[in-house]
Amino acid sequence: MTQTPQTQILPLENGDRLSRHEFEIRYAASPHIKKAELIEGVVYVASPLRFQRHAEPHGKLVIWLGNYQISTPGVKLGIEPTILLDQDNEPQPDGVLLIDSNLGGQSRLTEDDYIEGAPELVAEVAASSAAYDLHDKKKAYRRNGVQEYIVWRILENKLDWFSLNESEYLPLEPDSDGIIRSRVMPGLWLAVPALLAGDMARVLAVLQDGLNSPEHAQFLQRLS
Repeated sequence: MTQTPQTQILPLENGDRLSRHEFEIRYAASPHIKKAELIEGVVYVASPLRFQRHAEPHGKLVIWLGNYQISTPGVKLGIEPTILLDQDNEPQPDGVLLIDSNLGGQSRLTEDDYIEGAPELVAEVAASSAAYDLHDKKKAYRRNGVQEYIVWRILENKLDWFSLNESEYLPLEPDSDGIIRSRVMPGLWLAVPALLAGDMARVLAVLQDGLNSPEHAQFLQRLS
């Protein structure tokens, strides 16, 4: 009996244009690749990460988001999770906050433990405004209903925080004290100048003010 030769799985390459199904097959067959994303049908394979340009700021974002999540039962924190966003997009963002689907969250966990749909909040560390985080990825998040999107531009030492308003992303601006207050995660307050200056003690103190606010208490009541 003649045996049919196995179909060869091609390697996953930066810049490939693939369906999400083909992307997943090639990604699974490439264990040497630590992080790859499909954004608007294009493959992006991550380069080795520099410490000051990515790893350190990523850690600071995680500390801030993690302290919020600890004090907000019903909200989940994910670090670099795979998100099954749509047929052309499977990103792996630096951080997400999502409301438990049983409590009204807009995304859910699949049987094989991936996020399906749009988390309420996504945070990314980007090199600069030229990064795809502020172009194709931003467009995909907006179209799929990610309610808030944070991009920390390291080389320019700036932070962008977008809020979805009638299918468009509008920037959330700091108040006179340099604080941005989330609309989708009440109590998630960020002292932007302090974060950009590396003053995490101030960042966490302002976050604690947010966690002590009446709006955070009301949010906890809605989630309970």
